Amino acid sequence: MSIEDARDAFAGAEEVEITVTGRRTGRQISHPVWFVQEEQSMFLVPITGSDSDWYKNVRQTPLIEVAVNGTAVSAPATPITDADRVDHVVEMFRAKYGRQYVDEHYPRRDVAVQVSLG
Repeated sequence: MSIEDARDAFAGAEEVEITVTGRRTGRQISHPVWFVQEEQSMFLVPITGSDSDWYKNVRQTPLIEVAVNGTAVSAPATPITDADRVDHVVEMFRAKYGRQYVDEHYPRRDVAVQVSLG
């Protein structure tokens, strides 16, 4: 499957399933998450920000699998800590999911994660 096919599969989805490597156990751990896409990247925002376990796992092992409807891509995951870049990602989340829902469900918006799809 091409990267373009994967991006198309993700484009119509409301959420994706991410799989990260546990920093203590080394086991594969999966979670459903909201996401947005821009150009050749997918962006994720951990609900509890930098306190989120899956975010801490990504910092330890920066490889993530993203899957939806049978389409899965393994790619590098890059933590974003720059406040302006995080704010940009949060604004994309607000545009996709609604300001009220994002502000309600994401109380700590101090980090984001970029997953390269290209």
